[in-house]
Amino acid sequence: MTKSELIARLAEANPHLYHRDIERIVTTIFDEITAALADGDRVELRGFGAFSVKERGSRLGRNPRTGDSVDVPAKYIPYFKTGKQLRQILNT
Repeated sequence: MTKSELIARLAEANPHLYHRDIERIVTTIFDEITAALADGDRVELRGFGAFSVKERGSRLGRNPRTGDSVDVPAKYIPYFKTGKQLRQILNT
């Protein structure tokens, strides 16, 4: 599901709300999650899951075309762990 599909579904389920308001709400939620992760915080949505940031250390990689060794620098990656309720729903 894309962001626009999510907005469209929410608009269908809530006809009393304006489309632009729903779009603003969804964008604000995503922006707040992104900002929290950028600050190094953990974001937990009960029953859904938790977003966090993990550090991936530097390593020695290979260029697939040439086979040459390439230094890959350390980086931070987003990580998502599903909540118990979501796992139960998916596995029923």
